Amino acid sequence: MTTSHTVSLSDEQRRHLVDQARSAQAYAYVPYSQYPVGAALLTASGAIYTGCNVENASFGATICGERTAAVKAVSAGDQDFRAIAVVTRNGASPCGICRQVLYEFGPEMTVIMADEAGQISWEGPLSDLLLHGFGPKKLAQGQKAAGE
Repeated sequence: MTTSHTVSLSDEQRRHLVDQARSAQAYAYVPYSQYPVGAALLTASGAIYTGCNVENASFGATICGERTAAVKAVSAGDQDFRAIAVVTRNGASPCGICRQVLYEFGPEMTVIMADEAGQISWEGPLSDLLLHGFGPKKLAQGQKAAGE
């Protein structure tokens, strides 16, 4: 387990996030993959937003648990992400699309990966999962100042 992250979580906060993600996993709609994912996202305000994956026969329309939680947070006006716990059958990492969406709102947020029993398989900063990530600051670097 890696613990070199920039957001400090207490053992109680960490356990609560994993437990919330495990609870969210129970609502996953996964008739195709049979691979339920639950996520619990902690924002700077202290709010926790949960999500699960929702599959669709048109696979491109499927949304992951991490993105469900992120969209719930943003749609509630909460855009400063601090930590996310992701629970899968085997403690797997967020997919590339989820990493990119999360990076938009918290490149240094803590990611906790755990299995269905709540055993943490990895913990560390999102920037370790998405090296050289592309975020809003990259867009600003390419823009010219007004009048140039």
